[in-house]
Amino acid sequence: MGSKANQRWTWYAIERVGGRVVAYHNGRRNDQSYAELLGKMADLPIRRIYTDEWGAYARLTPQHIEHVVGKDQTWKIERKNLNFRTHIKRLSRRTICFSKNEQIHDNVIGMYINRHYFKTGQYGDSVAA
Repeated sequence: MGSKANQRWTWYAIERVGGRVVAYHNGRRNDQSYAELLGKMADLPIRRIYTDEWGAYARLTPQHIEHVVGKDQTWKIERKNLNFRTHIKRLSRRTICFSKNEQIHDNVIGMYINRHYFKTGQYGDSVAA
């Protein structure tokens, strides 16, 4: 947002089998953002997570969750990242839709995830699945 020094990250957790987003958080790539995502997943029966080698995962992942490091199990989330960039044009820096406002980015990404993965309607109403 504005410069490379002020990057925003969309943190999200997906089901391994179905690929459905179960929790997400927009923020910086720091321990606090990962902790907030973990807080949103506290009530979910998670047994294992697959991540890259970033240190916060090892530091903050609860002991009862098996933490697997490697890229061989992260292809689904990388595919979702590509879908986000393809479907939400404002994530591409060189488009007319790009905005430097963090709140706008967070809202647009949140609306996209809510609509496509949580099946909520435009105004937060549930859509029959």
